[in-house]
Parts: sequence; C-alpha cells; structure tokens
Amino acid sequence: MKCISIDDEEIARVIIERLITNNKNLNLVASFSNSIEAIKYLNQNSVDLIFLDIHMPSFTGFDLLQTLKDPPKVIIISSHSNFALEAFEYDSVVDYLEKPISQARLDKAVEKAKLFSNSKKEIQDFPAFRAKENSKSELYVNIYKRLVKINFDSINLIEAKGDYILIKTDKENHTVHSTLKKIEEKLPKDLFLKVHRSFIINIEKIIDIEDSSLLIGKNVVPVSRSSKPELMKRLNLL
Repeated sequence: MKCISIDDEEIARVIIERLITNNKNLNLVASFSNSIEAIKYLNQNSVDLIFLDIHMPSFTGFDLLQTLKDPPKVIIISSHSNFALEAFEYDSVVDYLEKPISQARLDKAVEKAKLFSNSKKEIQDFPAFRAKENSKSELYVNIYKRLVKINFDSINLIEAKGDYILIKTDKENHTVHSTLKKIEEKLPKDLFLKVHRSFIINIEKIIDIEDSSLLIGKNVVPVSRSSKPELMKRLNLL
C-alpha cells in the first residue's frame, strides 16, 4: 500500500517512517511536516493510506480530514487518547495509535487498513453479488480503538441513544458513537427496517406484533404510524 505520513514533530516523523519501512505491506512515498503541504500532494497524487498526527499548528489533522473530499484510509497518530471518539466519526479512519508506537501496534493497524480496503474493492467489483448476499455479510464498528465485526443476521435491533447507538445482537450489545441514519445506510434494506425514529429492527427477529409495538427477544419496540404499512408489507402474512 502506498502511504504518506504527516507529523509536525521531526523526531516523531523519523520514528513513524522507520516503522513504516519495517512493514513489508507499506511503501512510504512522501512525508510531511504540515497538513497544507500534504493536501497539495494529495490533490495531484493518490495513496492508499495516511498516517496522520492530530496536533499540528494552524491546520490540525481533523482540519485535513474535513478538507479532503475522498480521503484514503487513515491511521490517526496522537499523544492523547481523548480524541479517539471524534476521530472515529470519520469513515476513513480505521485505527487510532497513541505515541509512543510499537512496531507490533502499527502492523496491527495496517492489517485493519488492508481489511477495509479489500472490503471496499469487493463491493465495487461485485455489486450484484454483494447486494444479494448482504444479509449474510457483516459490519465493522469502531469501539474505542478497535474494530468489532458484527454479522448482520446476528443483529436483533438498533436503538438511538443520543449521540450513540446501541446495537443489540443475539449474544451481546455494542454501544457505538454514531447515528441511526449513518448505520441505516450500511444495512441491507431487505433485512432491516426503521420502524420508529429511535429504532431499526431485523425483520426476521420479530416474535410478535400487537397494535403499535412489536417484540424482538425480550425487547418491546414501538412502531410509528407512518412505518406500520411498510412493516406489514414486508411480512409474510397468512
């Protein structure tokens, strides 16, 4: 993977360059001390991965992410952990590394980046197949510095909780910093339905429906009046 590194601290840049060179999957094509020069480079060149420092004078790493229209995959580098939640709000961010960084930790982050890149390529190369099989596919969610794989068919429901969503599966629940709208776009539409402003359900997990609510496992989920016609249409009624 072609990559660049961006860090205003020279010592930090030297360290990350050495770690990148030691990884056989990476090809470091450029290194920058500020985001502005990096953006100029990216406007004329394509890369697969960016190693990006957050704290930089004048133009931060977050500023760069907001500027790029179609950024490659990004691995955040920071001396602080308190920006992790904000970092993972960006779809391009695949991991968050805290300084000092070890070779093993960087290699693990690169494997995550490869995983995301391969998934994107499959979707682009086989759109019809992926659409047909997406009910058996999976979703990777960012849960504080790690990516957790959740199979679509294991999800019972998803509930909005302010700035977070609660994903309830057959075995466990996951709290993710995201919105219901954002995750709805990634779910297979033939399997999931938004039945209320705060709930998305897996239709195949419905146990019982009564008036304006339904039962999934031990969870009673409200059904809005506007969503009920579409819900009834999706059911295999006798």
